[in-house]
Amino acid sequence: MTEPPSRNPEKAAAKIQQKRPELRVRPTAPILPPSNIQGSALMVVISIMAFLACLTLGGVSMVRSTAASWESQISREITIQIKPDDNLDMEKALTQARDLALTFVGTKSGQIVDEAATARLLEPWLGPGLDLKDLPVPRLVIITIDESNPPDFDSMRALLKDSIPQASLDDHRTWVDRLVSMAHTTVMIGTGILLLVFTAMVLTVVFATRGALSGNRHVVEVLHFVGAESSFVATEFQKHFLKISLKGSAIGSALAALFFATAGFWQSRTLATPETDQATALFGTFSVGVLGYAGIFATMIVIALLTTFTARLTVMRTIYEIDTLRSDPTRTDGIGS
Repeated sequence: MTEPPSRNPEKAAAKIQQKRPELRVRPTAPILPPSNIQGSALMVVISIMAFLACLTLGGVSMVRSTAASWESQISREITIQIKPDDNLDMEKALTQARDLALTFVGTKSGQIVDEAATARLLEPWLGPGLDLKDLPVPRLVIITIDESNPPDFDSMRALLKDSIPQASLDDHRTWVDRLVSMAHTTVMIGTGILLLVFTAMVLTVVFATRGALSGNRHVVEVLHFVGAESSFVATEFQKHFLKISLKGSAIGSALAALFFATAGFWQSRTLATPETDQATALFGTFSVGVLGYAGIFATMIVIALLTTFTARLTVMRTIYEIDTLRSDPTRTDGIGS
């Protein structure tokens, strides 16, 4: 005997819905594969470009700070040099020159460089144990001046020449001008290198984007055929290259920051050696400071954004070429293959 149908249709419908498997939407795959040989090579190139850009930025910042330190130290002091003479009492002349210089408005203090300090200054060239009495070595007086209100150097020079004919005043203007010129030249060279690095990176991204589009041209054409907008396709490529550029620029920037941190640590551990002293005198400390690391981080962001923007423009241009060829197959002028 057959079982009678259920008198409650709602319960029957509920049982049928419970037995029916739940429908799940299959996730869509990206237009471009998340990782391939082209993407890995582009990431390595961007890492190298980011490392060179950050290295150049840190080097320019380091040289500028060193030149500014030299300029500040030189502009705070002037030097009076007195040449020895048979009829000259050197100690008296040194004291007189210091007192004359301190009479001018804009001078703060004066220091006579004694014989021991003078011998230490000449020790790298003439060796230790130097006796200044055996050599006609000039003596120095260092005058500290007010940078915001410097004295009248011409009047001071004339007064010293009249009082002590063997005295000469050096206000270090030549050195200051050379340091400023060197700093400006270094900044210009560094800026030029940064522009070259960015230009090379943009061209690399353009070729990489066109290569990716050539390999997936059929996908782009199918998406266009089914009605996908150009902005959608460009956004997908933009996301792909944004991930690659962020990884590459982060790796290059991190390596540059690690280089400066390691160099600064090595310099701090070997301060007393001649090699470190010479490097410090020429380049200053290898620490770029907080602003330097902030500049490295900013460079990383700029490289990532520039790469993404370049990829988007290239994709839009290529899609325009596809549309133009599809609308007019006979037209090939000015359109890349």
